[in-house]
Amino acid sequence: MDISKLSTALPLSRPQLSKAVAASMLRSCSAHGVAGCRPVLGSYSLHLQQTQSSIQSQNRRQFSSTAKFPLQARRQFSSTARTSLKAYFPEPETEKIRTSPPAWPHPGFTVEQMRDNVAYAHRQPRDFSDRVALTMVRLLRFCMDTATGYKHNVEQPKKPGDANAVAETKPYGMDERKWLIRMVFLESVAGVPGMVAGMLRHLHSLRRMKRDNGWIETLLEESQNERMHLLTFLKMAEPGWFMRVMILGAQGVFFNSMFLSYLVSPRTCHRFVGYLEEEAVLTYTLAIEDVEAGRLPKWTDPSFVVPDLAVNYWKMPESNRTMRDLLLYIRADEAKHREVNHTLGNLNQKEDPNPFVSSYKDPNTPHPSKGLEHVRPTGWERKEVI
Repeated sequence: MDISKLSTALPLSRPQLSKAVAASMLRSCSAHGVAGCRPVLGSYSLHLQQTQSSIQSQNRRQFSSTAKFPLQARRQFSSTARTSLKAYFPEPETEKIRTSPPAWPHPGFTVEQMRDNVAYAHRQPRDFSDRVALTMVRLLRFCMDTATGYKHNVEQPKKPGDANAVAETKPYGMDERKWLIRMVFLESVAGVPGMVAGMLRHLHSLRRMKRDNGWIETLLEESQNERMHLLTFLKMAEPGWFMRVMILGAQGVFFNSMFLSYLVSPRTCHRFVGYLEEEAVLTYTLAIEDVEAGRLPKWTDPSFVVPDLAVNYWKMPESNRTMRDLLLYIRADEAKHREVNHTLGNLNQKEDPNPFVSSYKDPNTPHPSKGLEHVRPTGWERKEVI
């Protein structure tokens, strides 16, 4: 047997190399007896030294090429050590099933729509219910800023009701890690209201033995969409135990608060979510500006790869798969949730149909839809759609 004929086109680890050569030795010994093993051992020792030297040289070249971004090969960003990185939620492998697509496919946005039709906007409170909702969002914003270490270079952070909220709110000290901490925490909370509202309306429909007129599906789809945001960010960073504890506590408090509040006043809850989504649009707008300004080099590096989960869910074109594009898609989703909840907050909670899934008598007149064709950032008024 000639050891030099073993292929080294693909780099082998030391255990893999040992197994390959041992198998070759076993075949040679079986064919030629003990005498045939002696020359093999000498050749194996020399070949092992040469191969190990080649592997070490290749590893040095790979390390020097990825020293600036040592985590790019496995995950774009994570606080976990490289040696401990693994798929945070690997896809289950089964004998029969190839893949499980989402139950609610994304409606799809064009790059032009996301760029031209989405922007920060604020709905001014008009009554006591609106003021209560806005006050609660400001309280939640304060708690979230404190928990995620979000800071600004102005004396007081801009609030949803302030003028020039985007232009005068400039985050400092925000790197990729801090942005991901804020986004993971934000999305873990944002997925709660839609599920709570959809569940309660579902049970209400069963008790009343009446149709819900399309609200349940939109609310559950919104919750699913927020969860996809969270799963996308978890593909880039694995939260530690402290973040897990914070999310566990926040979810427990937020779920029960939303549950009780929606039983008392669904309209206030939808207005609250509308204001909360205004904050989400502001957050992602500032993150996009940071990316465009070059303050987040890991996300603008040409070797950065958007998670496959995001590419498949949003059906991202091959030419638009940067971190900036991903943030544009997520911001557009948040803007749509803002529009939906502000609109639902304007309707009769028990009788009006959901205008975002309805068919209209005059299709040429602008009306609510799942897409970004006709966007009303502060919501559609009832007289416009009912």
